[in-house]
Amino acid sequence: MTPEKTLPRHPAGVKTAAFRAALPYTLPICIGFLFLGMSYGFLMRSQGFSLWYPLFMSLFIFAGSMEFVTVNLLLTPTFQPLHAFLLAFLVNARHLFYGLSMLEKFKNLGWKKPYLIFGLCDETFAIHCAVTPPPEVDRGWFMFFVTVLNQCYWVAGATLGSLLGYLIQFDTTGIEFVMTALFVVMFLSQWEANRDHRPALIGVGCTFLCLVLLGSENFLLPAMGCIVLAFLALRKRFPQEVSQP
Repeated sequence: MTPEKTLPRHPAGVKTAAFRAALPYTLPICIGFLFLGMSYGFLMRSQGFSLWYPLFMSLFIFAGSMEFVTVNLLLTPTFQPLHAFLLAFLVNARHLFYGLSMLEKFKNLGWKKPYLIFGLCDETFAIHCAVTPPPEVDRGWFMFFVTVLNQCYWVAGATLGSLLGYLIQFDTTGIEFVMTALFVVMFLSQWEANRDHRPALIGVGCTFLCLVLLGSENFLLPAMGCIVLAFLALRKRFPQEVSQP
């Protein structure tokens, strides 16, 4: 008796199954991205930028911490391309290691691969590493929908925050401190999540030293460069679980 041939699933069915599998994993990220994106959009509006700035910046930059930093770069009287490039490179340097670990997962994915590389934020990377889609779900489409859903949440939050900036009128003096608060919260969460505090102490030490030597106007890039060099020099001394993203 000849076994029945398995008919290939319709492309629409493949996409629907992948979308349904990806959606539940992104919903917790949706909540965080909406609120954080709204704070970014509201910050942009409070600094005088129109709705289109946070909308297109979240579409084409899609790097939350760098987007907050970009607010100050756009307000600087004299634009310094090299400074902006180095700052963006150092802020997002961790993606070099993310990308290396994704080489095998993104292999043979065709046109999806460039977008998956572009949209690889921290939260998307975590899902790609921790979640294996069910056997019946196409892996490429699953990763694609995880990435596109997470970006949609961020774009929606940034745009909504900017719109609220038009509707809600109050004194926004000091609202730019939201970026400082964001990095403080990230630092504290990393401190609590890791038993080995040496990486955090290295970061604080390099930053404080450069601040004292170079002043508040010029310390940022040298501090980040010193941190990267210190981590590279001492990487073999850190436990394996600390050095992984």
